[in-house]
Amino acid sequence: MSTIFNYQRRATVDVNVGGLMLGSSHEVRVQSMTNTNTDDIEASVAQSRRIADRGGDIVRLTAQGVKEAENIGRIRAALREQGCNVPLVADIHFNPKAAFAAAAVTDKVRINPGNFVDPARQFKSLSYTDEEYQAELQRIHDALVPFIDICREHGTAVRLGVNHGSLSDRIMSRYGNTAAGMVESVMEFLRVFVEQKFFDVVISMKASNVVVMVEAVRRVVAAMDAEDMHFPLHLGVTEAGFGEDGRIKSAVGIGCLMAEGKGDTIRVSLSEDPEVEVPVAQKLVQYITSRAGHEPIEAVPYEGYDAMQPQRRQSTVVAEKIGGRKVPVVIASCAPADVQGRLKPDYYFADGVFTDGVNSYPLLSLDDFTHDAAAAVQFVQVSAEASKESLQVLKGKQNVVVIATTAHVNVPGSLQALLHTMVNEGIDCPVVVRACYADADTEWLQVKAGADLGTLLLNGFADGVWLEAPNYESQQKVVEYAFAILQAARLRTSKTEFISCPSCGRTMFDLQTTVQQVKEATSHLTHLKIGVMGCVVNGPGEMADADYGYVGAARHSISLYKGKQCIERNVPETEAIPRLVALIKANGDWIDP
Repeated sequence: MSTIFNYQRRATVDVNVGGLMLGSSHEVRVQSMTNTNTDDIEASVAQSRRIADRGGDIVRLTAQGVKEAENIGRIRAALREQGCNVPLVADIHFNPKAAFAAAAVTDKVRINPGNFVDPARQFKSLSYTDEEYQAELQRIHDALVPFIDICREHGTAVRLGVNHGSLSDRIMSRYGNTAAGMVESVMEFLRVFVEQKFFDVVISMKASNVVVMVEAVRRVVAAMDAEDMHFPLHLGVTEAGFGEDGRIKSAVGIGCLMAEGKGDTIRVSLSEDPEVEVPVAQKLVQYITSRAGHEPIEAVPYEGYDAMQPQRRQSTVVAEKIGGRKVPVVIASCAPADVQGRLKPDYYFADGVFTDGVNSYPLLSLDDFTHDAAAAVQFVQVSAEASKESLQVLKGKQNVVVIATTAHVNVPGSLQALLHTMVNEGIDCPVVVRACYADADTEWLQVKAGADLGTLLLNGFADGVWLEAPNYESQQKVVEYAFAILQAARLRTSKTEFISCPSCGRTMFDLQTTVQQVKEATSHLTHLKIGVMGCVVNGPGEMADADYGYVGAARHSISLYKGKQCIERNVPETEAIPRLVALIKANGDWIDP
């Protein structure tokens, strides 16, 4: 029974986080992060309580220095006095002394291999001989051992949290800004923990680019397996953003990995109040883990399939726009009059007939299908439960589009099994995956559709998506969600992509308000990616994938970026958005609304 198709949790060791157990023998834990400064004990306690009261299993707080780290111990003591036993995690960047202090007073310490020993990233190209590189590894070893000793003494767990945006220049110079570099960054540290026989360790590999994040997690699992390591995973998409985009982007990345059984604790990072993240993550966990013990899906992966970095399935091009290397199409179950926004589907479906606004085509069942070579396109609905024998009528047909459906509880597993079977049988018709969520409200629809369709898209198995929500209040929004899923999977760009971080104690401005203001000024620039980052920890790095960036430099002071290059420093916050617009115009990327 292939684990490509069947849901089963990846086996891990247990990790104790303040009495809460993490690992495959336990529920997938949900967490969030405060956006208060730990100097404000009262506010930090109150926000931690709000997260815990919404069902958050773990709360993380940032600590810039030793004093802020020690304050987490005071926050923990105050919570315990109130009867709240939620474990607290100290989030540390750049400051090993703060990590040492936190290890003595909190339940878990997150350190970043990109900046725990190495200096802050400057995007410098460095060169090392093998001997020099080995000396760097020894320096990491010598810095980590005392930290491990303190964690052991106090029963404090550790998260080794790698961010794509904060790989060190040392790693970048040898491995590039890649998922492979992220893996080596964490494995250098993890080998020291194993050598020291310290096993209360959790691993995270995060990126704002969902494709990179998914590949990095898959690669680190393979790297750990190769060295007989089986540590729990913390999953999350950094800088996922605000509103529906943040929820869908998180569901696509986290849902894809959870569908493979990976993930023992998750955080949905939204540019919103921290406690709002919790119910979204809970829905994602509930939806994916409800597949446990499902009816087995029997299929054979096609030869050459790369589960680490899947490539898009090869298919013919039909009607000059479906299949091959064309962007995936969108189908909507409504009439053209129901979609009045800027984003419009490629095909509408009503009363058993598709239309592209000019031509109409019936939806055929596989049993009733008779090939018409003269037809421009024939849409044929195929169930994932169809037999290999029944699929043979599709072989060699040049004008057929398969509409793939399933009634199985494991939607992506079942549909992937069908697609692998089609490849094995030499059937190269393009495939549109059809998924229906009859009773889903807004957040449930975003989570379910993002997780299911996103998994298929990231694994190369869709030439189009047909998202149905027949009872949903707005078919316009259903269409927008379909486009958002395609954009999250990096397969079809339909709007400005905003890379915005969840606020934390390092944030230098009112993030939620600022994100909305930047969107209002630039949301018509659909050809651009714009980063809105609260501070410099991950900002310049995560924004390396963006065209322009708005980054907190100091309190109410902003730095503006073009790609990785800082163009203007310490711009007053009141002037920052007009100056960002001016920067975009100066580089010829502005289009009038």
